[in-house]
Amino acid sequence: MTLAEENYLKAIYHLEQQFKKGVSTNALAEEMKTKASSATDMIKKLAEKNMLTHIPYQGATLSDAGRDYAVKVIRRHRLWEVFLVEKLNFSWDEVHEVAEHLEHINSDKLVNELDAFLGFPTYDPHGDPIPDKEGNFTYIEKIVLAKAEVGVTYKCIGVDDTSSKFLKYLDSNNIGLGTIIKILYKEPFDNSIKLGLGKVEIVVSQSVAKNLYLKKV
Repeated sequence: MTLAEENYLKAIYHLEQQFKKGVSTNALAEEMKTKASSATDMIKKLAEKNMLTHIPYQGATLSDAGRDYAVKVIRRHRLWEVFLVEKLNFSWDEVHEVAEHLEHINSDKLVNELDAFLGFPTYDPHGDPIPDKEGNFTYIEKIVLAKAEVGVTYKCIGVDDTSSKFLKYLDSNNIGLGTIIKILYKEPFDNSIKLGLGKVEIVVSQSVAKNLYLKKV
């Protein structure tokens, strides 16, 4: 598999969480920031390698082989993120882009030794579950901040947006994994939310609220 093919498999895997009946060419092109024609060409290549099936007007769906391969790439990516944060002192907003390159080192021995060296972590620095070598995930119940209940206290357990800008925004407001957050008020006009962070109160936008994962404490 080429680097580009691995990236497409990973993208389709993530999009399948939203599009249960198949990932459209346009959705895939938008995710990959490319033209629809380029996404169509890649879908054909991956179909020829039996990594996915494509039904016109319905979309692409990963085969078992394609899904297994995508999970292997995700496993490598998330383990490298843990390594960069825990062993090389990277911050959580610096690791994604570096891990995007390291995830394409395709060595089962390397990744399994890395896993053991790190103590078999189950979550990456952004709160995403790390598949084990059999491809199994450890899931926990979570909701996005946008759907949290007023008056209830939660713990931050992950983010959907792993961009440097978003993570730096969270850092500037002292929000990270493990932060205890109380929902104080939801503004009906623009859906902004007032949060209590200990003795500090802040207001966050809906775009922030859609990208922060919480669980009740």
